[in-house]
Amino acid sequence: MRHRKNGRQLGRQTKHRWALFRSLVTSLLEHERIETTEAKAKEIRGFTDRMITLGKEGTLPARRQALAFIRSKEVVSKLFSDVATRFKDRQGGYTRMVKTRRRIGDAAKLVAIELVTRPDTVHAKKSSPGASAPASPASS
Repeated sequence: MRHRKNGRQLGRQTKHRWALFRSLVTSLLEHERIETTEAKAKEIRGFTDRMITLGKEGTLPARRQALAFIRSKEVVSKLFSDVATRFKDRQGGYTRMVKTRRRIGDAAKLVAIELVTRPDTVHAKKSSPGASAPASPASS
């Protein structure tokens, strides 16, 4: 019986599963949007939220904890400088999952997991009201 055992095993041994989670979180923080299976995305949500919370903390011990989990120093510096500042007023819920498709080979449910505020979405929201405004005849 597996009463009160939380977390998904994903058909992997413990070290393989932890390596998978670390690489998925690193990729998510680097690219800010990745496509993976629904089960894997649900598992890495908590790890990603924890890393962003460490980034918001901004202390040296927090940076060391993030470096112990995330595989890239560049991603950690991006987390502490760029990503943490975008989420400074948010208390949690830093990721969003969007269902995309079924995978061809095994019909697994795929989702796109992304950070809630991404730089390209911020620019798109800012430029869309300007695009709907009428054009002024500047070169008359």
